[in-house]
Amino acid sequence: MTFSDKLHAYLQLTRFDKPVGIELLLWPTLWGVMLAAMGEAQQQGAIAGLPSLKVFVLFALGAIFMRAAGCAINDFADRKVDGHVSRTKGRPLADGRLSAKEAIAAFVILVLLSASLLFFLPIAVFYWSLGAVILAFIYPFMKRYTHLPQVFLAAAFGWAIPMAYVAIQGAPDIWCWLLFIAYMCWTVAYDTQYAMADREDDLKIGVKSTAILFGRYDVVIISLLQMLFLLIMGVVMWHYFAPTSLGITPVFGLALVAMMFAKQNSACATRHAMPCFQAFLANIWVGRYVFALIAIACLWTTFNG
Repeated sequence: MTFSDKLHAYLQLTRFDKPVGIELLLWPTLWGVMLAAMGEAQQQGAIAGLPSLKVFVLFALGAIFMRAAGCAINDFADRKVDGHVSRTKGRPLADGRLSAKEAIAAFVILVLLSASLLFFLPIAVFYWSLGAVILAFIYPFMKRYTHLPQVFLAAAFGWAIPMAYVAIQGAPDIWCWLLFIAYMCWTVAYDTQYAMADREDDLKIGVKSTAILFGRYDVVIISLLQMLFLLIMGVVMWHYFAPTSLGITPVFGLALVAMMFAKQNSACATRHAMPCFQAFLANIWVGRYVFALIAIACLWTTFNG
């Protein structure tokens, strides 16, 4: 195998060639960074505030590195089953282009890269980061023991939110945990859509998922989770922006997300693999849009009161 072939295999292992998952982790991490800075400013008597560029960049890089690490350990965990699933049989461990040791080495290097960022943050963030590493390591194995691996994925992805609050405010508060719960609801919903695309293969090889657990109620439960996400996000945005000149305008901005969810669920109602997978991919735009909504609101209130 040539160097370029090996490099391409590592890019596939860490999904840098398909940055969908990076965005699904990156944008909510930055929601947390932006809203934590708003909360810190309000605690100090200001109407609004923005995070420092240093914290913003560090958390963005951390999200990118940890997502890639999660993909590496996921492929290690699934190396014996990916070859039996049509969508994953071309992954580098499944087809033999990379070894299990190489996947573990990639995971360790990426975790160490993420850990190096902690030198520029308060020591408390380091202790909270241990939870992220543990969750990132164990969640790929959960599909063998529970029908709720999507919940562990959501916790692993969302752990950056309390870490952001620790970095900026010193400790997570109730609004941090509400944001975390909202993110969990959204992640379980979209990862169930992802699992619906693989349900037939997963049933054959004995892998568990929420798509299998929810059965014929899958779309209904996804809809309920999305409604919870919208409700809790609305409460969080009301808390941060109602005292400002924007009032509850950002809350109404979530109406577009509701329309995105309706379109996704219409596709998932067919229960065909490709429409379900496309619905999953559409959540990139949810993450982007909610980040834009929060960022614009934070910038407006910071400079206009």
